[in-house]
Amino acid sequence: MMQKVNSIEEYLEVNSHFAEALDVLRQIINSTELVETLKWNAPVYTLNGKNVLGLGAFKNHFSIWFFNGVFLKDERKVLVSANKKTKALRQMRFESLHDIDKAIVLAYVKEAIENQNLEKNYKLAVKIKL
Repeated sequence: MMQKVNSIEEYLEVNSHFAEALDVLRQIINSTELVETLKWNAPVYTLNGKNVLGLGAFKNHFSIWFFNGVFLKDERKVLVSANKKTKALRQMRFESLHDIDKAIVLAYVKEAIENQNLEKNYKLAVKIKL
């Protein structure tokens, strides 16, 4: 069973085997306008209250979860589907700090933000019947 945590820092402590690498991802994500929160016992990043992505640490890998990752272009073919139940969710998996290409991670994070903004603008346009 996963240990309950009360902060992102505590999450990093509990997952100390990947803490340095997770912190690198956290710095990349926090360089954007996403808001860092703790949901489901893990770091989740939101935009206008909507979940955009999250961080996850496991026994042999760690990842960035993109809640609407199915809509990312994935030109680098780095995203994987966690399982058949998670239709829109995609993850970018890593096994070590050295697997992180900061430019690629930032590009995917920015595309996820852009997609979330487009969805918000589309919903607004539909609501006011443009």
